Amino acid sequence: MTITPVRITETPEWKALAEHQRSLAGRHLRELFDADPARGETMTVDAADLHLDYSKNRLTPETVQFLVAVAERAGLRERIDAMFAGEHINVTEDRAVLHVALRAPEGTRITVDGHDVVPDVHGILAKMRDFSRRVRSGDWLGHTGRRIRAVVNIGIGGSDLGPKMAYEALKDRTDRSIVFRFVSNVDGSDIWEATCDLDPAETLFVVSSKTFTTSETIANATTAREWLLAGLGDPAAVARHFVAVSTNAEKVQEFGIDLGSMFGFWDWVGGRYSYDSAIGLSLMIAIGPEAFGEMLGGFRAIDEHFRDTPFERNLPALMGLIGVWYYDLWGAETQAVLPYDHYLSWFPDYLQQLEMESNGKSVTLSGEPVELPTGPVVWGTPGTNGQHAYYQLLHQGTRLVPADFIGFLRPHHRVGAHHDMLMANFLAQTEALAFGKTAEEVEAEGVPPAQVPHRTFSGNHPTNTLLAPALTPRVLGELVAAYEHRVLTQGVIWGIDSFDQWGVELGKALAQRIVPELTAEAAPELHHDSSTNALIRRYRAARVG
Repeated sequence: MTITPVRITETPEWKALAEHQRSLAGRHLRELFDADPARGETMTVDAADLHLDYSKNRLTPETVQFLVAVAERAGLRERIDAMFAGEHINVTEDRAVLHVALRAPEGTRITVDGHDVVPDVHGILAKMRDFSRRVRSGDWLGHTGRRIRAVVNIGIGGSDLGPKMAYEALKDRTDRSIVFRFVSNVDGSDIWEATCDLDPAETLFVVSSKTFTTSETIANATTAREWLLAGLGDPAAVARHFVAVSTNAEKVQEFGIDLGSMFGFWDWVGGRYSYDSAIGLSLMIAIGPEAFGEMLGGFRAIDEHFRDTPFERNLPALMGLIGVWYYDLWGAETQAVLPYDHYLSWFPDYLQQLEMESNGKSVTLSGEPVELPTGPVVWGTPGTNGQHAYYQLLHQGTRLVPADFIGFLRPHHRVGAHHDMLMANFLAQTEALAFGKTAEEVEAEGVPPAQVPHRTFSGNHPTNTLLAPALTPRVLGELVAAYEHRVLTQGVIWGIDSFDQWGVELGKALAQRIVPELTAEAAPELHHDSSTNALIRRYRAARVG
C-alpha cells in the first residue's frame, strides 16, 4: 500500500488551528471555567466503560472542531478503515496492522492478502484455552509427574511488558497457587532471581520470540534449560517444562520443545500490540480463559467505538488529538500517565514502549524529515506515591506536562477508608493543577509575605481524567485499546509509520559485533571510535583479571 502523508502544517486546517492556539495562549483554565461553568459536564465522552473528562485542558469546544478538521485533512478516517480492512499500512515493512483481529468475534471476516485471518486467531485462542485449563487444573504434569507450581515467561519488549503489565493489573484475579515471574533482561541477575527459589520439577517456561532467534530471549531460555537439566538430568524433560510462542518451528524443535506445545502468531501483529495474542499465554494461565475472553471483549468494544464514532465524540481520537495540541502547539515534551490503582504499577512502563517505539520517528512515510515534534516521553507511577515525589514539579515547576489521571469508582478490596482517601487525592490533584492558588488567596490565609511567592500555585496545568467502574479484565482491555488507537491518531497527523521500529536494530547489530570482542581469548583489533575501543579494553582487563 502506498500512503502519501499530508504535509499537515501547510494545510489551511493546521494554520487555522495554530491561529486559534495563539488566541488561547494567554487564557487560564480559571477563565475558561468562568466563561463556561458547564464545561465539566459537556466536555466529556464515554466509550464502553470508560469516561473521559477533558474539560481541564487549555481548549474550548471550538478547539475540538479545529483538531477534528486537522484529523480529517490528515486522512485519519481513511487510515482507520484501511487498518480494519487488512491493508498494508505498515509501509516500511509492507505489512498489515491487525491487532484488532486478535479480538474480533468469531464470524467476523478480516482479510490479509485475500486470506481471512479470524479463524486462525480463534484456532490459536482455542489451543491456548485448552493448555491453560490443563495447567491450572493440574492435568498438565511435569517430567517427574508433579503438577506445575510456577510459570516463568521469557521474552523481551512487547513479549514481556504486555503480559507482565496485564498480570500485575489483574493480579487480584490470578490463581495464587501458581507463582508467575517474567524475565526479559539479558543481565544474568534477572533469570537467576526468577529461578533461584523454584523447583525445576514444578516449573514451566513460556518462551516468547516470533523468530526464536531474539538474542536476549534465547540467551535467557538457554540458561533456563540448563537450570532445568541440572535439576532433572533428563533432556526429555524440556518437552514437559517448556512451551514456545513463535512462528519458527525448526528452531523451536531444535531447542527441544514439542511442536504440539508451540503457539503461533503472525507478522501483522507488532510486538507492542501483541499481548492479547498467544504472547499472553502466561496471562491466560494466570487469570483463566474466561477472564482472558472478557479482556478481549473490552478491547473489541473500544475497537468498534474507534472505528464507528465521529471524531468529536471518539475517545481515543480525542486523546490523540489533545496530545498533538500540546506537543506541537504548546511545546510540551512529555506525557505523564498517573494511574490511581496499585495494580496498574506497570501500566506507564507498558505505554512507554507502546507510544515511544511507535511514534518515536523523525521521518515521514515518504522518507522526508518530519515537520513537527513527535513521540513524547511517557512516564508516571501509580497513585499517591508520585504526589510525594515529582508532583512538586507538576504544580510549581516551569515545564508544561500534560497528564492523564486514571481512576476507578470501586476498589478491589474494601480496606477501611483507603479507597475514599485515594480517590479524594485523585480528584484533588486535577483540581489543584487546573486552578492553583493565587497570591491573594495565600495572603488571605495570613501567610507571612516572604512566603507568599513560595506558596502560590499558578495552576493552568492540563489534565485528562479517565474514570471506569473498576479495574476488571474487560476494563483493562478497554484502556489498552484506547491508548493503542491514540497512537495511530497521532501517527497519522505526523505522517509517520507508527508500526515499524527500525531504531531498535542498530544497537542490537552493534552488540552482536562487540560480544566476540569482549570474549575472545586474544585481544582483537578494534575498529570503533576511541571511546568505545577504550571501554572494551577496560572491560576485557577486568574480565580476565
